[in-house]
Amino acid sequence: MITSAQNERVRYVRSLARRRVRQREGRFVVEGTRLADEVVRAGIRPALVLYTPAWAVTPAGERLLPALSQAEEGAWPVSDAVLAACADTQTPQGVVVVVPVVELPARPGLILILDRVRDPGNLGTILRSAEAAGVGQVLLAPGTVDRYNPKVVRGAMGAHFRLPAFDLSWEAIAGRVAGRAVWLADAAGQVTYDAVDWTRPAALIIGGEAAGAGREAAALAGGRVCIPMAGGTESLNAAMAATVILFEAARQRRGVGR
Repeated sequence: MITSAQNERVRYVRSLARRRVRQREGRFVVEGTRLADEVVRAGIRPALVLYTPAWAVTPAGERLLPALSQAEEGAWPVSDAVLAACADTQTPQGVVVVVPVVELPARPGLILILDRVRDPGNLGTILRSAEAAGVGQVLLAPGTVDRYNPKVVRGAMGAHFRLPAFDLSWEAIAGRVAGRAVWLADAAGQVTYDAVDWTRPAALIIGGEAAGAGREAAALAGGRVCIPMAGGTESLNAAMAATVILFEAARQRRGVGR
């Protein structure tokens, strides 16, 4: 049993809270039973697992631990205090898993571009909605929060293991969307989101929460799409707006079998 927060494995897990370390190592941390289960379901071999004895004897622990124990650097029992030191949440569920970054190949379908979305909770929700709506790939423009930020990982609820996503420059993004209709979500847009033909090859740009989309996004977009709203509401946050538009696109694509 690991009982010291100064243990080398514990210190390594804690170091992955920093973006530069995650990028250097090509690994990130997931915590809790739900995400540990997603790792196993995705068939990903963990790099390292830390768990409490109390978690190991729960039904979920007994089911997941045999697979998690195949981790490259082993699965290690730790004290509650050590687990808490490794976790990003205030009430950790008894297991943290270090996972290698796996880049998934892009799929056909709608391309979602995220420009300067800086709130981790919003990005996590957007990734979860994008997966549920059948988005083909997500392109994260410069200035967007790290998709492996712990809050993003929790909010995405396993989308990291199933949804193709790429951190790209604007030049690379322009290459990816060449030949597609590119729409920028904008509260002042002149075209309503349900009037767009989303069955055609298309890309949707969602801008950040504070300043919205930048000049590169505006230059790439061929049109601006809005969500009509009643009352005095002026706009939705980035995650809500993305979800509304993505599920309209999914509804249209279901109608034509795409």
